[in-house]
Amino acid sequence: MADNHPEDEPSLSVVIQNTSSVKQDELFHCHKMSPGSCFLLPHGTRVYNKLIEFIKKEYWKRGYEEVISPNIYNMKLWEKSKDAASYKENMFTFDIDKQEFGLKSINGPGHCLMFEHRVRSYRELPIRLAEFGVLHRNEASEALSGLNHTRRFQQDDAHIFCTKEQIKKEVKDVLDFVDYVYTKFGFTYELKLLTRPEENTRDLQRWEEAENNLVEALQEFGKPFIVVNRGEGALCGPKIDITLSDAMKRKFQCASIQIDFQLPDHFKLRYSPSDEEKKENVMIHSKVLGSEDKDKGVRPVMIHRTVLGSFERMLAILLDHYKGKWPFWISPRQVIVCSSSNNENHRSYAEEVTRQIHKAGYHVDVDTTDRNISEKVGEAENAQYNYILVVGDEEVATRQVTALLRDSSCSDRSKVPMMSVDALLDVFKLRIVKFL
Repeated sequence: MADNHPEDEPSLSVVIQNTSSVKQDELFHCHKMSPGSCFLLPHGTRVYNKLIEFIKKEYWKRGYEEVISPNIYNMKLWEKSKDAASYKENMFTFDIDKQEFGLKSINGPGHCLMFEHRVRSYRELPIRLAEFGVLHRNEASEALSGLNHTRRFQQDDAHIFCTKEQIKKEVKDVLDFVDYVYTKFGFTYELKLLTRPEENTRDLQRWEEAENNLVEALQEFGKPFIVVNRGEGALCGPKIDITLSDAMKRKFQCASIQIDFQLPDHFKLRYSPSDEEKKENVMIHSKVLGSEDKDKGVRPVMIHRTVLGSFERMLAILLDHYKGKWPFWISPRQVIVCSSSNNENHRSYAEEVTRQIHKAGYHVDVDTTDRNISEKVGEAENAQYNYILVVGDEEVATRQVTALLRDSSCSDRSKVPMMSVDALLDVFKLRIVKFL
């Protein structure tokens, strides 16, 4: 497949099995004018924003600080981080004022610049910098596949700068974060520990300490884990990969926890140590910093971590996972109000209810067309609205609604109790809180 075109249906079926659901839900589309960059339509953007909102709330609870970094950097940054040597061909580069620049493909080097912009103290650590920045990677055209494999994407990327003594706790906290999020979506997952590559013979003591910290964090976390292909960790440090399984038992590696010794070294990051660290610094960190730097500070450890990973890819995974039947809290079609007829009283009250629900912050549509109510309800069910609210003479008279649930076994409206809009909004709030 040369390009990621909307007419190339096979490109979508790699991850998105239910293409009819994609079209009906109007979540996204791809176009040859921007191969590898998907257009998120209004409903897709609703889900996308809900995902980001979910993660942002967890950041607030868990002590992360959101940051925003530039999209374009001088290539000297990527040379300093050593990414240019191994990854430049996968970057979008261009010249500005006779200097080479590139679109960022990762956030880590930019976060290092943020850490180093002033003197840091051990009292500030851990520092958890999180960013939803736009990333670009120049993937091969034949590798592009709908939302699953793109050139432009965003992810719940974060970098934790901490002391070596803080590694275990920070890793445990990230594991708890992943478990909390994946449980809300109904995912199961596997934990895999990747250790030092055999060819890496530098910093053996730091590697051993970090690996021990990861093992202890995993053991205390209490979930089963396996050591996969011992020696296949990244060159920068040991790593935990988290592989989720969806409702169809398909596996996706989205979350990861990566210890990184190299970036702090490349950027010569340091913080003012505690008195205890000053004593230890003479013995250990002088080898890392060099004798000329040993009195200037201690290197922090850097932890790269993602939970959902690419939001575009997660949107594709969730679409198949739920088979288009989104739970209420994340649904792009939460409510539709259907009038029994299009007479003035029914239509006016349906629109009033719609405004009330919209004002409360929910995605709501209204159908006041002159069609049979059974036809309207059937169409709404096919569109996978979570709630179908019917208003007729009795509802207008009592200022209530008849609330039909998606997939409800009760098709007889007379057996569904009416309720006030305020009472219904209370139900909605509860469903949001419980991630239902």
